[in-house]
Amino acid sequence: MTTPSTSRRGGAVSGTAPAAGSRAARRESTRRKLFEAAVTLIAEQGFSATTVDEIAERAGVAKGTVYYNFTSKNVLFEELLRDGIELLAASLRRAADEVTARGGTHIDAVDAMIRAGLEFIAGAPSLTQLYVAELWRTNRSWRATLRSVRGRAMAVVESVLRDAVDAGELSEEIDVPLTSSALIGMVLVAALDWQSFQPHRTVDDVHASLSRLLQGRIGGTATPPPAATPPAAAPRAPRPARRSRSPRTTGHTASA
Repeated sequence: MTTPSTSRRGGAVSGTAPAAGSRAARRESTRRKLFEAAVTLIAEQGFSATTVDEIAERAGVAKGTVYYNFTSKNVLFEELLRDGIELLAASLRRAADEVTARGGTHIDAVDAMIRAGLEFIAGAPSLTQLYVAELWRTNRSWRATLRSVRGRAMAVVESVLRDAVDAGELSEEIDVPLTSSALIGMVLVAALDWQSFQPHRTVDDVHASLSRLLQGRIGGTATPPPAATPPAAAPRAPRPARRSRSPRTTGHTASA
């Protein structure tokens, strides 16, 4: 067993490395607390109205700790967005890889990413709310960072869709970038609506609905809807009957 004196002196094996690892773990824990505090406060009252003092108080740390980890509130928020979207991208990639490793189709992998996205958003609704709001703002200092991390999440979906095209599961005519954006947007908006207005629904229920949409519209497996029947065919059928009641008949026949 290591003696107290050896523990204090440190060393290549039993001292320095664990201490460095411990410091890194503590700093990561502190950053997580600050992220959680910031995303909650900013979602509640807006970015401009949220102060560093409030973030520090909510996180249970000193104000100086915020500046030790992030040089400003802007940097904190920028890193918050980067961290959150990268976690989402990693979650999507992991879900797709697990399906394909089991021999599933690439459409199955897309479906798994939808499920992973819903679960991620359910666990981080405030982050999702902020991300969606920031997509519409073009004057923020972190706009370039947001575009970059969005690109990482998009790239994951795009790669799976391209694999599906290569495998013949999807048409070569599909617009991969736009379809990827539509899929991510569908999950974001559906999840926010679910969390805000339909909280009684389960993730299984919401996923099942989006899955049917995916398989029917993108995968091309749905039965053609009844609207495909030409609507003008029905009103034309009675015309012969109207012509049979011609005034050319005799008065005697008409009165009968």
